[in-house]
Formats: sequence, C-alpha cells, structure tokens
Amino acid sequence: MTNSVKDEQNVESASATTLKELKDTLWKAADKLRGSMDASQYKDIVLGLVFLKYVTDAFDARRAELRAEGEERGDSEEYIQEDLEDIDAYREKNVFWVDRIARWTFLRDNSKGKTADAGQEYQSIGKLIDNAMKQLMLDNESLLGTLPTNFASDSVDQRRLGELIDLFSTTRFTAEGPERARDLLGEVYEYFLEKFARAEGKRGGEFYTPRPVVRTLVEILEPTQGRVYDPCCGSGGMFVQAEKFLETTEKDRTALAIYGQELNERTWRMAKMNLAIHAISSAGLGERWADTFARDIHPDKKMDYVMANPPFNIKDWSRNEEDSRWKYGVPPKRNANFAWMQHIISKLTSQGEAGVVMANGTMTSNSSGEGDIRQAMVEDDIVSCVIALPAQLFRGTQIPVCVWFFAKDKKAGSKGTIDRTNQVLFIDARELGHMIDRTERTFSDEDIQKIADTFRLWRGRTSAPKDEAYEDIAGFCKSASLDDIRDADFAMTPGRYVGFAEAEEDDEPIDEKIARLTGELTAALDDAALRTPPTTDCAELAAMAEPRRRRAIAAWLVSEGVEVTRRGVGDVGKLCTHWHGQGPVAVRSARQVGQRLEVARIGGKLALLSGH
Repeated sequence: MTNSVKDEQNVESASATTLKELKDTLWKAADKLRGSMDASQYKDIVLGLVFLKYVTDAFDARRAELRAEGEERGDSEEYIQEDLEDIDAYREKNVFWVDRIARWTFLRDNSKGKTADAGQEYQSIGKLIDNAMKQLMLDNESLLGTLPTNFASDSVDQRRLGELIDLFSTTRFTAEGPERARDLLGEVYEYFLEKFARAEGKRGGEFYTPRPVVRTLVEILEPTQGRVYDPCCGSGGMFVQAEKFLETTEKDRTALAIYGQELNERTWRMAKMNLAIHAISSAGLGERWADTFARDIHPDKKMDYVMANPPFNIKDWSRNEEDSRWKYGVPPKRNANFAWMQHIISKLTSQGEAGVVMANGTMTSNSSGEGDIRQAMVEDDIVSCVIALPAQLFRGTQIPVCVWFFAKDKKAGSKGTIDRTNQVLFIDARELGHMIDRTERTFSDEDIQKIADTFRLWRGRTSAPKDEAYEDIAGFCKSASLDDIRDADFAMTPGRYVGFAEAEEDDEPIDEKIARLTGELTAALDDAALRTPPTTDCAELAAMAEPRRRRAIAAWLVSEGVEVTRRGVGDVGKLCTHWHGQGPVAVRSARQVGQRLEVARIGGKLALLSGH
C-alpha cells in the first residue's frame, strides 16, 4: 500500500469535529505559544497554522473525492494516481494544490523535527512549516506574499509548536467536503480575528470591525452585483459579509468583484488569507500594501458599493492640497476624517452608494473648515442617511461612532421606488443593542433588521417589509429636508431631528415622582444616593471608586431635577473617566416630562445644557 493511500485512509478515519469543539480546541492550542512572542507575531503564527490546516484538509477531501470517482469508474490504480496528481482537478473546485512537503500528514509525522538524512542537517518543525508555506505560495499564485514564514525564529518555542501541530492533528475541517470545510474554517478564522482584536484592545480595531457593525452596512447597501470597495480593508471583514449576504439572499456570489487597499503589511496579509479561505479572489487587494492617500492603487476604477471603517482622527496623513478628490474642500492637516469621506465619494459610479463608519465629531465639528466641507456635502445632496450608533460597540475604545451613507442618485429608480432628492434619513440607534459583558455592546439580529428595514421603507426598496410604509418615529427616525438641516446649521446629529419618543401619560405629582425616583435609585445603587455629596469636578469624580462616583453623579443629577437612570449615570461617568473629546450625553428632565437635556464636560466640570 502506498503512503498516499495510507494518508487518505487516515484522513477518512479522522473524526468529524463540531464548530464549537474546533473553536475551543484551536484557541486552547493557541495559548500554548504565547511565550516570549509579541502579539503581532503570535497572531501571525496561529492564524497561519489555522490556514495551513484548512488548506491541507480541503486538499485531502478533494483527493478522497477523486479516488472515489476513479474507483466508481473502475479505473486502475495507475490511472487513479494520475488523477490524484492533476493540479487542475483541484483548482477547478477552488482547492489549493498542496505539495507533499506542505501536507499536514508530513508535518504531523515530523512534529518533533526531521531527523537529518544523509548529507542534510536536522530541520526543526518551525523550519519545516516555513518550507511548507513557501512551497504553498510557489504552487498557488494567489497566495504569493501572503503567508507567514517566521515559524523557525528564535522567539518561537519549537517544542510547544510541535505540541500544537499534534493538537491540530486531532481536528478536521472537512466533515462534509471541501465546501463545508471552507465555511467551517472561515468561521474559525473570523472567531480568531475577533479574539485577537479583543486581546489587543484599541489596536485591534485596526484590522477588525465588529460583525454587527459590518452587517448593518451590508444590510442597508444590499450589494448584489458590481464592484465592492474598501479603501482601508483591514482583515477583509466587509468583503466576507458581502459574500454572506449574497448567500443568504440566494444571489450569484460571482456577481461581485472585490477591490480593497490596506496600509499595514501584516493586516494586508491577513486579509489575503481571509479571502482565500472564503474562496474570494484577492487580486483586487493589489500586489502589496499601500497608503490610500499617497497612492490609490485603483485610480481609474469607479465602484458600485463602498463599505469602510477608516481609522478615526488621523493626524499624520499624506495631504496634498491640489488633490482632485477634495471636491467639497481641502481637509485639515491634523484630521483625515473628511479626507476619507471625500475619497470614498470620489470612487462612486453614477448610481454608487457608500456606508462609512466615522467618529461622532464628523457630525458637528466646525474646526479647520470641517463645517464648511460638511455643508458642501449636504448641499450637493450626496448624503442619504446618518445613523448614531450606541457606545461600546468597539471594544477597547470609548469613542462614540456613527455611520454616514452616501448615494450619487436618490431619485426613484433601481435603488428605490421613492424619490428622496433633497432629503436625509436620520436614525438614532443609541438605545438599541445589549451588553455582552461589562465593556462591550452588540446588536441582535432584530436590532440590525429594525435599522435596515427603516432605511428600506424610506427608500422604497423591494426588500422592504410588505404592506408597510415609512413613517417618522419620535426618538428613532426622521426624514429631514435640506431646509431642516439648514435650520440646524448643518449639524448632522440624529438626536437633533428625531426628538424624544412620546412619554406615557403621567399624572403623578412632581414632588412625589422625584421622591419615588430618588428611592428607586437608592435601591438600585445599593446605597443612599444623597449620602454622597454631589460634585461636578471631573478630576475628583474620576479619582473616586466606581460605586461612590455613581452616587455622587446621581446626587448631582437629582439636585438638578434630572430623571436618574443607571445608564444615564454611567454615560455621565464616562465623561470623567473615559473622555476623548466626545460631545454631551443625553438625559431627561424629571420636572418637565419629555424635555431633552444634555450633560457636557466643559473646562473640567460637568454642566447641564438645554437639549435641542
């Protein structure tokens, strides 16, 4: 019996592994390698191994299919072996060719290193993996320059690396053939990206956008055919979700062409691997990483859809005042937010649409000419929708975010049956979502559906709920005219337009209500709110232990006649402990039901402001 036949039988005898087991096993394995490696190297090593395991499992599954087909035809072993070595038989199924030295069985059998053959030196398992990665890239052009080759470095514990290979050998991604293998590994790879992003905190946002945010963009834009572009694509999450949207809507997944650009080398490599795992062509990411502002690698291409989560508030960027992209005004030297938005708008076709995650400051800032740029964009009727997102969607940063949507054509047509010329839809989604732990919020499927359906109804999309029509909802959504926006001095904060949800009829005497609310707060905070003296000094509040800080803020709010809630106290507290220049937070009056108030940080002090 040949070695290849033995390998195929070993593959067939391996037990299928559930997705949960895969995730748990592989993440446990990853922890074995932390050691002396820095986070970025550790990430490269682990994701590279996951990719290599998938490639081999998919290859082995296809190899088993070819053998079964040959045996069913009654082919001789000689003919079967010829079919097994036919590279095109693998590529036609979107399976990478894997040379013998790159196959998992070879690495598994040499997990402690390869004993020196005659005239050759001993090779560590890290060296063997490096050789496997290089061979994979040589044999598969789409992987060139993508895979890590640092497994033999001095910082990688070779003994633990061998143990990890052994552990990986107990898992399989191919329980239902190479296509299912791709799906399973894609989920595992995304799971790992999310875990690494959480572990790296704020820096993790450079390559990972939370899936609920990406899904919100995709569900509103509904990319079905044409070119999809991301000028700062990170690990490629926007493209993966676009593909999943095609699958869920039963559209042709080949109808979308992917184009992207990424500045960071390591992140660009992650994106290439991520797309390869999902059988998405990565040719549109270019031959190498590059700065979108300094060198647009797609200068002559117009895009049907753009989805992006650019890095916020970049102070050091490649600014050229003569750049033709600055249609609405030259962006300031010390902030690239409006440079990103104008670059994205410049890439759209005559029917193109875009969704861009941005810092909240873009909705109101008037510094360094940003207000003039925002006004010019609105007056040009390029803005279709602005959504305020809840805090804490992004782990590791407290910067509140919003999403801008742009459309080159808002008239009735293929993009919607309702003419929305000179109108902008505002959605205040800050009350949606739920906490998954103390520091991170997420959207449910229902939350995403609510936002997407609101836009679809407003635009008159065929995907909108049947027998329903768009209506403004107080506290949630408002279709505003350009005149409305002019009256608001071109501030684009949804809260200015949607107002408050209608309060329930309340005939409770105000004095009794204040007493009741105070008592409820006392119980909720496990202490008497008014026992802690109120203060508005942010430095003083930040220095307090959390329970005492909450009580002090609550006492101040009560003294000002504000309806106190646990969330309101928490949001005000963040102005003291996690302040990054963000604007005021909304609270409600207890004396005048429905009155909008805001708490802002001014000169290091908390201040109560009248709402808009």
